[in-house]
Amino acid sequence: MSEPSAALPLDKLIAEAQRMMSICNACRYCEGYCAVFPALERRLEFNEADVHYLANLCHNCGSCLYACQYAPPHEFALNFPRTLAQVRQQTYTRYAWPAFLGGLFERNALVVSLATAAGIAFVFLRAALVTDPQRLFQAHSDAQGSFYAVLPHGTMVALFGSVSLLVLLAFVVSFARFWPALDEDVGDFVRAGSFGHALHDVFTLKYLGGGSDQGCTYPTEVPSRTRRFYHHLTFYGFMLCFASTSVATLYHYAFGWKAPYALTSVPVLLGIVGGVGLLAGPVGLLWLKHQRDRELVDPAQTGMDVAFLALLFLVSATGLALLFLRETRAMGVLLAVHLGAVLALFLTLPYGKFVHALYRFAALVRFHLERRRPLPEIGSE
Repeated sequence: MSEPSAALPLDKLIAEAQRMMSICNACRYCEGYCAVFPALERRLEFNEADVHYLANLCHNCGSCLYACQYAPPHEFALNFPRTLAQVRQQTYTRYAWPAFLGGLFERNALVVSLATAAGIAFVFLRAALVTDPQRLFQAHSDAQGSFYAVLPHGTMVALFGSVSLLVLLAFVVSFARFWPALDEDVGDFVRAGSFGHALHDVFTLKYLGGGSDQGCTYPTEVPSRTRRFYHHLTFYGFMLCFASTSVATLYHYAFGWKAPYALTSVPVLLGIVGGVGLLAGPVGLLWLKHQRDRELVDPAQTGMDVAFLALLFLVSATGLALLFLRETRAMGVLLAVHLGAVLALFLTLPYGKFVHALYRFAALVRFHLERRRPLPEIGSE
């Protein structure tokens, strides 16, 4: 029996993944479960780039583990989902920019996330108390600009614009490191057919189905659609909040309509619906993580997963509270806490759980590119 992969350094972890992939490639019982196995079967051997690619193509549904005749206690000791999860975590730090931030977040994800949010909130509160404490604890009507009476719109735009550019740069550099490592040209990434199919897989969470209409075997061996449901709430909640911000930006700069907006306005309604999704979705996913089969996952990733979900929940909860209490004396403190949570979320996106979306989407694009390439003596799929 091989050494438990949880104790392996990166080079041995890659070797363990290669061993498992070779056995799976000979068996092929799980070829209908997800995209990993058709991609695996196109190869007779697996280099490190292949391992990173297949690890990010995996959605950790768990079906292959429960179906595997070589899973522990068999002497082959195959635990494909856990090994690929461990490789994915290495991917997050290997391709991160700046690299030291990826390592820091990997080791202390939850502490770093909450400390960042608390630190930023404290800076805002401290600055407000020094400059004008009365303004911080005073109620401001919508006509007075509500929260913009505490933090001017221009300052907020400059702050979030700077952070957004930094985050975007981190994502671009990470992608520029990951995609070429897969031996792919940048131009191939944006091919309409493959790019479109990958988007479809993302928006439908196709591979959380576990190879059947009954759903994936997560959190337990019993198939369920629950994980996909909570993922959809989280994903579309996030997208609706992003749409809310985009519409508000259009209102401000294209039409000259100044915030804060009425509760019945489009950006506010989008934000409310999205915010509710970002409350229910993370809570549901945290509940599933508490119930999950520990054999499926890399325990070292728990902090990273929980940190991301906790920040999403905190952003949504403080945002909704700020919306409904924006004309009260509590608004100033709520604003500082909300901005701290939002900026902490933004700053940790390239180094935490969210970055898997970038690598997984890239892996899905490559999967669809490969499907159109001929196999020797076989032809395209």
